[in-house]
Amino acid sequence: MARYTDPVCRLCRREGVKLYLKGERCYSPKCAIEKRNVPPGMHGAKRARRKPSDFQRQLREKQKVRRIYGVFERQFRRYFRQALKTKGLTGTTLLVLLERRLDNVIYRLGFASSRAQARQLVTHGHFTVNGKKVDIASYQVEPGDVIQVAENSRQLTYFKDLVEQGRRYAMPPKWLAVDMAALSGRVLAMPTREDIDPSINEQLIVEYYSR
Repeated sequence: MARYTDPVCRLCRREGVKLYLKGERCYSPKCAIEKRNVPPGMHGAKRARRKPSDFQRQLREKQKVRRIYGVFERQFRRYFRQALKTKGLTGTTLLVLLERRLDNVIYRLGFASSRAQARQLVTHGHFTVNGKKVDIASYQVEPGDVIQVAENSRQLTYFKDLVEQGRRYAMPPKWLAVDMAALSGRVLAMPTREDIDPSINEQLIVEYYSR
């Protein structure tokens, strides 16, 4: 699969908001949004002053969410089609599907400083779900699932530091529970819209794909 290899801080500047793609750097004064909050490129400041059209707003919202969760357009369309076939609000269902990705859950539990790092940890086989190794970042978790660091990965310095320092990059939402000392987490319930970033306007995404 193709990978985005350019500086990820450009993505935050393009969307005009923090996407939290660089872990601890996003919380420091070095964050690109803190230093230069204009779109990248030589005409970025000029573009920032223009009033966006309805299509631009829809496109930017779709791109923002896609980049937050680190999925490519083909994957994102597949999630949207799945949400469209499911009962309920399409936009909310789309966000719930993205939240239930294993890499996002690892990030939410605080085992990684960013979703990109969480995705790498998952694909390298460092986690188990209900005792079975899962190395698919898009794996959809279910209520009752127990996510743990694999036994042969617990001796790695990275995970030892998590236990010793009790370090946590993000407080887990109410639908998740974490035991950092045991390097494990549990899915308590399905995520709801209230558990997801309130700044996301999912209706714009629905409008974009409904054109």
